[in-house]
Amino acid sequence: MATEKALLLIADIGGYTRFMKHHRFSLAHAQDSVAQLLEAVIDASGKLKLAKLEGDAAFFYAVGEDHGSLAQRISDIRRAFLARRTLLDVDRMCKCDGCTQVGSLTLKFVAHSGEVAFQRVKHLTELAGVDVILVHRMLKNDVPVSEYVLMTDAVHQRLEPELRGKAQGLEHEFEGLGRTTCHYLDLNDSALTLPVSVKPSLPRRLWNKLLLELRTLKYVLGFAKPCEDFRNVEVVDASDASKADHRA
Repeated sequence: MATEKALLLIADIGGYTRFMKHHRFSLAHAQDSVAQLLEAVIDASGKLKLAKLEGDAAFFYAVGEDHGSLAQRISDIRRAFLARRTLLDVDRMCKCDGCTQVGSLTLKFVAHSGEVAFQRVKHLTELAGVDVILVHRMLKNDVPVSEYVLMTDAVHQRLEPELRGKAQGLEHEFEGLGRTTCHYLDLNDSALTLPVSVKPSLPRRLWNKLLLELRTLKYVLGFAKPCEDFRNVEVVDASDASKADHRA
């Protein structure tokens, strides 16, 4: 299996608090919100190729990518995420937790550059190798801010000097891979041209409400399980939550 040098980037959506299993509408609407946000992220990814969707995250790669342009790619993706999040927040008529929490959703990134093996499986391209494992392990980290870019030395060293100087160093012990030197940028400290604000529109809200109910019908009726593979949505039984609250 041939290997190539590649830039690896995961955009990960978080911010939902836990949901009760019997709150089917909330879970279904949370599933739809994340799906729409992921669509915006993918559309803004430019020359990055989508390796796969992983629940509430999108895994991208680029062979021979100039890492100096990574900052622009991330900026474009984040701007698109914020624009879609604002639109969802403005247009939603539903008052369930899955809809009211949309405005608090966040976006973080992890990035690494290394040797990747590519395997063609029908129409899909599978990525494999230690560096693919590493970039996924980076999602579990000790970065002290909610929205950030966490990168390895291989990415950090090829950033523009101004951005490189703003990054904070942080070492991690990743399972099975040992100590790894990383750096992170706080996205809330970065200059970003925010998307134009959107005013509410009753016809648009009614239309989006109809589409929402149609898209989530399979989850509400039990034909599919919402949020099943989401890393950042904790789904708990009502009885377990009640016991935990009582102990607190």
